Amino acid sequence: MAEQVMIDAMKPTDWDQVRAIFIEGIESGNATFRTTPPTWEQWDAGHLNECRFVARVDGEIVGWIALSPFSNNTFHKGVTEDSIYISNRAQGMGVGTKLLKKCIEESEKSGIWTIQAQIFSENASSIHLHQKFGFREVGVRERFGQLNGVWRDVTLLDRRSTIVGQD
Repeated sequence: MAEQVMIDAMKPTDWDQVRAIFIEGIESGNATFRTTPPTWEQWDAGHLNECRFVARVDGEIVGWIALSPFSNNTFHKGVTEDSIYISNRAQGMGVGTKLLKKCIEESEKSGIWTIQAQIFSENASSIHLHQKFGFREVGVRERFGQLNGVWRDVTLLDRRSTIVGQD
């Protein structure tokens, strides 16, 4: 696989490849509480239209990132949560770094001032990726939910923009 990673906007026609990577995350047991992938309609309804990106290598999607609104309350406008998934075959290629960098840049253009991440506490690589971009650990939500009958802790991180929401 070539090392040239291209980041571009996610299109609805990308869903099959995005879904396949989501399934890899589910199967890892370390990416999500979900045990089945959503439909396109469910996924689309839960994520902002802006800040949906895919990483492509030789035209094939190897990772994706998207933002979900934290709340529908107007006082939380500009507060989001990220979802980022990298295909097993693209681990260590810098895909996560490129996706998160692009998402942060574009989120600030869209008026987003906080991005939070809820990551299984054992997922050290995802926590490290987020910290590399200024996410700070807010705390650990102990026994936040069960996955396959096992209680899991979730580390909560957030990143406040230094550009948006400063007034």
